[in-house]
Amino acid sequence: MDPSATGAIKADDGSNSPYNFDVGKGIPTSDNLYANTLAFNYLYQHTFGQMNGKVNYECNVDVDYVLKWKEKQPPTTGPDGKPVIVADKDMSETESKTYSFTFTKDYTYWEIKNLELYGIDKSVMRNYALPGGEVILNPSGYTPPTMASSHSDTVEDHVKPQEGASITYTPPAVVGGTTKPSPPDDTSRLKGMAETGTKDPLVKNDKVDFNGQKIMDDSEVSKTGPTPTKIPNPTTIGNTVLYQNALLISSALLNKLNTTSTGTIYYTLLPQNIGGGSDKQYPINAINTVTVHTPTVIYANASDDAAHNQKTVPNYSRRAFILDRNFKVYMPTTGQHRNISGYGDRDYAKYIKAKQVRFEFDVYTADKSIFYPKDTWITIPVSEFEKTFFLPVWVNEGDYIVYFRSFAENAPASGFTTESEANLNLDNHVATDTVPVEVIGRLYDFRITDIADPNWETVFRTAKGSSPSNGTSYSVGTKGIDGAANGKIAPYVLPILRGSHPVASFKSMTVKTGYHFKFDLKTKGNMFEDKDAIRVTPTFYFQDNQASTPAKRVEVDLYYHSDTKKFVKIGSSSAVERRNIILNQRLRNVPVTDILNTAGSLYDMKTGWTMTRPQYLTAYQKRSTEQTYVGGYDIQLLPSPLRTFINTFDRPVNASASPARTNASIQQWYGEYSLPAAVYVVAKGTDLAVYGKTNKLDEKSPIFLRNGYISLNFNLETIRNADLNKPHLQYIKGPLNNQWWNMEGYDGSDDARDRMITDPYGVQYLLKDGDVVFYDANKSSYDDYAPNGTH
Repeated sequence: MDPSATGAIKADDGSNSPYNFDVGKGIPTSDNLYANTLAFNYLYQHTFGQMNGKVNYECNVDVDYVLKWKEKQPPTTGPDGKPVIVADKDMSETESKTYSFTFTKDYTYWEIKNLELYGIDKSVMRNYALPGGEVILNPSGYTPPTMASSHSDTVEDHVKPQEGASITYTPPAVVGGTTKPSPPDDTSRLKGMAETGTKDPLVKNDKVDFNGQKIMDDSEVSKTGPTPTKIPNPTTIGNTVLYQNALLISSALLNKLNTTSTGTIYYTLLPQNIGGGSDKQYPINAINTVTVHTPTVIYANASDDAAHNQKTVPNYSRRAFILDRNFKVYMPTTGQHRNISGYGDRDYAKYIKAKQVRFEFDVYTADKSIFYPKDTWITIPVSEFEKTFFLPVWVNEGDYIVYFRSFAENAPASGFTTESEANLNLDNHVATDTVPVEVIGRLYDFRITDIADPNWETVFRTAKGSSPSNGTSYSVGTKGIDGAANGKIAPYVLPILRGSHPVASFKSMTVKTGYHFKFDLKTKGNMFEDKDAIRVTPTFYFQDNQASTPAKRVEVDLYYHSDTKKFVKIGSSSAVERRNIILNQRLRNVPVTDILNTAGSLYDMKTGWTMTRPQYLTAYQKRSTEQTYVGGYDIQLLPSPLRTFINTFDRPVNASASPARTNASIQQWYGEYSLPAAVYVVAKGTDLAVYGKTNKLDEKSPIFLRNGYISLNFNLETIRNADLNKPHLQYIKGPLNNQWWNMEGYDGSDDARDRMITDPYGVQYLLKDGDVVFYDANKSSYDDYAPNGTH
């Protein structure tokens, strides 16, 4: 008996919809299999014996024979004395003869020697991917065959002899000659008569009925039982008889290639069997292998804060993360996996149990409620495509790598191996990705905090002649570092020109040449080293003061008289004037606590000091009252002695930065600038020497521009480690961000954010990013003081 059993363990497409898998190539955990066994619907074996025999009959027959013969008579003497022949005498005698003989009657019938019929009990299929490693398939919609049988090995139960024939035989007279005959031997005749007269025995076979069909007929018949037929050959069961679907692959299973499948089908011996037998089991052949491969992908990305990237030369190969701002990381669960059925480019969230990101720097959650020290693996909910973090201001500027990983749901807790972007190799259970980023600082919040012109004194001071500041300042615009409103309203925005004075009676006032103004600005990042600086590059423009003429902006060169030479061009080799600035000056009002905090942080961030901390603080405070050289009229470099650290010392105890480094992460830089008291304006590129050869050159020469304003424009850059050829950040001229315009911005008198402004007298001026003060070209500090006024 062979059930021809085969099996299949395949993907349950219905349960896995809309995805179909080829299990030989790969199917994930948490998807479903079906198991199916095909085999014959029953098994049987039988042996039918044809039983032959004879029924013996013993027969005794008495036969009376009439014997006749002639007996010769002696002659008689006739009258003539002659012998007279006497006729023979008829003799007759009855002689009884008993016959005893035997004869047989043949018979044939069929007897069951062995009869076994088996119905399907169940099948068991085994594979690594099945729940618990195996599944029992009980028949569904299956009806086992039925069989009725009867059997006896006793002949008498199969053969019923018939009564022997009653023989009546009157033989003819046996005529002899002259002697008495003997009775003949009629045995053969009598036997023939007996055989002929005796009916054949009745016989019946054993009984076999299969599914109501007679296989061995047990009807009583004469002499020969009918030849039995054969039990019909079984057929293969349908696909759903031994079948189970929705067999979920456990998420605890590791990936495994070509796991082998085995199976056993069980048949049970049905009732009415004859001659032994027992339940059978057979192997299930040709079951396919199953490859378990749970996919995970991570095609990560991060936000690129280009709008706030102030670098002079942006690194376009890295995402820009800006200090003290939020940034995003993107961890989709979609992407390309193996190019096989059910995989490909799709969403794999179902199979991912965890996503994590790790930064080489400290971060907060977006709301700053949770702090993560650097190199912490941070778990992101699988359902979240993106996550926002906040970049603390104390993180060092520079290049970093952000690391991502995505765990397949069946990844082991330890000892797992990884693969870039997708675990195409099933030995790996974790996909990884990296995104190169650059942490970048800020340059922002330029403001004018004081103007030495006496007409502006009460704008900035608490009272005339007093030194304390009333807190007034003029900012770039009405917006803050990131473009949000900063509370500023006109007229306290740059540039300072007619109408900027808050007192109505001074609306005609701007700033006279010769008077300096104090300014400060801020940076965030690593601008705390000794050789870091702010470079301020002035450019000069002239605009007339006539309402009747259209706005026109002309770049100009400025000249002044030095102590040794007349008409010295600003920016020429003859311009040797030096500007020195004192940080801790009476009218600058730099908080002493800022100076001391700066000194303390500088001391704490370095080692190898030869003086104590109190000694250093005392020396630093003294240095803050001394002059610091910054440059001349054409360029200024604000160095570290004109810088304070203004951030808090507070940070989480497990932060990577010390309190001192935290304090140093936001810097404030202080400067001042003025034009010469007597300044002479010409269109840029004008050669006064050539002009003077053919024209009278003095202070009143018509070549000089008058009746207007000198628009002082600053370009602001950060310099790190004294590298003047590679400015780090740009306030205005960055290729990606113009902090002056894009963030802090101009707000003209018409409340439109544009580059044209109208003064109270109807004069329109063209603005340029970086404009700070419109100096009155016709008015000088000399008008207020003796000729030794401020330069």
